[in-house]
Amino acid sequence: MNIDEPLVAGFVLPGRGRKRHRQGTESTIVNRLPILKYLPRHFRSHFVAMCGEFIGTFLFLFFAFSGTQVANTQTRPQTSTTIAQASNPAQLLYISLCFGFSLVVNAWVFFRISGGLFNPAVTLGMCLVGALPYIRGVLLAVSQILGAISAAAVVSVLFPGPLDVRTALRIGTSITQGLFIEMFLTAQLVFTIFMLAAEKHKATFIAPVGIGLSLFIAELTGVFYTGGSVNPARSFGPEVVLRTFHHYHWIYWVGPILGSLLASSFYRFMKMLEYETANPGADFDEHEKEHFDPEIHGSRPPTIVNLQPSDQQNLEKYGEARTITGAEADHYDPDGVKASPGNHTAGKGRHRRMSALKGGRKDPGFSPAEASQKEIEGLTDVYDAAPGAELGEASNRGHI
Repeated sequence: MNIDEPLVAGFVLPGRGRKRHRQGTESTIVNRLPILKYLPRHFRSHFVAMCGEFIGTFLFLFFAFSGTQVANTQTRPQTSTTIAQASNPAQLLYISLCFGFSLVVNAWVFFRISGGLFNPAVTLGMCLVGALPYIRGVLLAVSQILGAISAAAVVSVLFPGPLDVRTALRIGTSITQGLFIEMFLTAQLVFTIFMLAAEKHKATFIAPVGIGLSLFIAELTGVFYTGGSVNPARSFGPEVVLRTFHHYHWIYWVGPILGSLLASSFYRFMKMLEYETANPGADFDEHEKEHFDPEIHGSRPPTIVNLQPSDQQNLEKYGEARTITGAEADHYDPDGVKASPGNHTAGKGRHRRMSALKGGRKDPGFSPAEASQKEIEGLTDVYDAAPGAELGEASNRGHI
């Protein structure tokens, strides 16, 4: 069933009316609410993203807080309202699993709506690397904080007993230690998001799984010592609902922000070094790797390319190495020979590079008139080894 075309008895929003489509004459892509066509596109997109991030953060933290509340119900002292005193490994594992799996599910659901960030520190990192406009980042951060407060309030009302999900330093953990613990845990989470979600690759669609596992191991480490915040909104929400703040509450803001800065700096550094070249073809299957891996191709014998008159003119004009792409590539067959009109195999010659000897400069003894009659030494058929060259736009790497 197409939900855009409900059944006769289906629910219809007020003012929307039932859509009538003439098959083959009208587009089925229409505004579901007529009022949307009067809103500026950027305003509408910001509003939708804010709604998605608010609901997503609410659901993520609602289930995370609920699991934490359950874990602490039987073990907390009568006056306890924090989770940093828990020392039972089973309890720590339960809390960590609740946070990790809640993030996996909700990030997967809201990824296409708002990006599924749910964390002001992550939002800051995405802005710093250029994956998110700053105005959108501010709007999403506000939505995340409001969603965290709402989640803490609902859990406080629904579950019996005092709200027991606050983050606090364990006795013996100094403020400085807590600050750096939060910084490194957040850096690990943010960098994971950069590499799995911001960097487009074949496994992007399952990025929420890796991100959730990243939060899971961060919680395993941090819950015992700091409460495992790694998210300013996560710590701020319960504090607002309980109307009490620890004097060191600031570390749950400064620590994650520093971690986001650290992860962003390292990511930028890796991009400057062109990390993709260290392991080319990491996302290729066996067939793609065979064609695009420079090491595999390097073992192949060179292919002699017979230049046509038009190619001779180009060689005279440019006198240097160049890449045949676009419309030109359609006129070459896999052997580098210019194809005749109507030859549909010519398109297989894409992404090939012809380079002349002597650093790409013309040989003084080179005669264009004889080019088509003798073997052109040094002109080889080389595959372009750029990662993702044959992948779709959604699979190209490094779109930051």
